[in-house]
Amino acid sequence: MVDSVDRDANRALRARFDEVYGQYQRLRSGLDELQVKLAELRVTERSEDGQVTATAGARGELIDVEVTPAVFHERDARALSRKITKTVHRASAAAVSATQDLVAGYLPAGSPSMEFLRTNDFGALLGRADAVLQRGESAR
Repeated sequence: MVDSVDRDANRALRARFDEVYGQYQRLRSGLDELQVKLAELRVTERSEDGQVTATAGARGELIDVEVTPAVFHERDARALSRKITKTVHRASAAAVSATQDLVAGYLPAGSPSMEFLRTNDFGALLGRADAVLQRGESAR
């Protein structure tokens, strides 16, 4: 009976290992492709009136801002500044969201890395390691 239980436990453990190893292999094989996609990622947003265009990269960094000549007829520097800022923020947020969506296709569901990308909370990234360390310390 003990041999049967051990074999069943070993089978379950082996199946879980195979699943995790398969996830790792898919992640590893896709990293080169992911790097290329992230390097090429560009998101462009336009102001509501179309006078300002902002383009951001994968990390939300500003790549380009364009303004139409019509903005200079208004002669309201503050309004133009707000319009540019708002458009840049929208482009940046959209780029970060697109990056999260892209990376999600390469990471296992519920991955601490995905949670970190979504929230920028290092606790999510380190939570599993912290829990393991705490268990190890309490066992002493």
